[in-house]
Amino acid sequence: MKNKTSIFFFLLANLLLFVMACKPKKVIVAAPPVQVQAEKVNDQKLENFALLKGKNIDFSTLALKGKASLAINGDQNDVTMVIRILKDKKIWISVSAVAGIEVARTIITPDSLKLLNRLDKTYLKKPFSYLHDYTNKQIDFTLLQSVLSGNVYDGFLLDKSSLIQENGVWVLSGNAENLAFKTVFNTLLKLSETTLNDPVAAQGFKVVYDNYTPVSNSLFASSLKINTMSGDKKIDLGIEFNKIESNNPVDFPFNVPKSFQLIN
Repeated sequence: MKNKTSIFFFLLANLLLFVMACKPKKVIVAAPPVQVQAEKVNDQKLENFALLKGKNIDFSTLALKGKASLAINGDQNDVTMVIRILKDKKIWISVSAVAGIEVARTIITPDSLKLLNRLDKTYLKKPFSYLHDYTNKQIDFTLLQSVLSGNVYDGFLLDKSSLIQENGVWVLSGNAENLAFKTVFNTLLKLSETTLNDPVAAQGFKVVYDNYTPVSNSLFASSLKINTMSGDKKIDLGIEFNKIESNNPVDFPFNVPKSFQLIN
């Protein structure tokens, strides 16, 4: 039986453009300290949902570059990642080794997945539903896009969801069928961490956001840490983005060399 693991990390594990020569300085916006005695909280859930969504970064495109550390069951590799997003339509990821040689790339749309593995000259072409062989069926394109952009996922803003203030910050939690979620915000009203758990499949996923920097009249987390566990598999990914651009023209090149073999 095939071991299940988060498809997001499955892709990253198989994606090993260019190493940045230097890291530009970036402005980091510190979250204000939590108030010891919090102000009276507005208990209107829909208004508070709108307040939190209002802090989302509004973009048509995102272009991200960063150095990443990827560890699979303790086996660590340092790589460089390039991520490009065309909102609601495409997510393109390229990963290279330290030497700057691209090892693989993927492009994901709401209905398809394509993956090039340059190490063994193979490529994969599947419907988006193929991802559900590796993760919870509630995982969709929009959720993956929300994870990478640090925006609140609309699918969790449900009337049945819980939204409370805990230790001076907002906490959103609930269930989407058999997927349990919990999102903690910081005092900037931006995501601090999101946890997803599927107890039936024994799968866990956690992403931590830090070092927010101004981008397009909003704030974007330049530091991202993702941890997942599924069965006996444990994958840890840490990314430090040193280039963040929004609303600029981007391309999504994906050409399959004739010598590459299609795998099922």
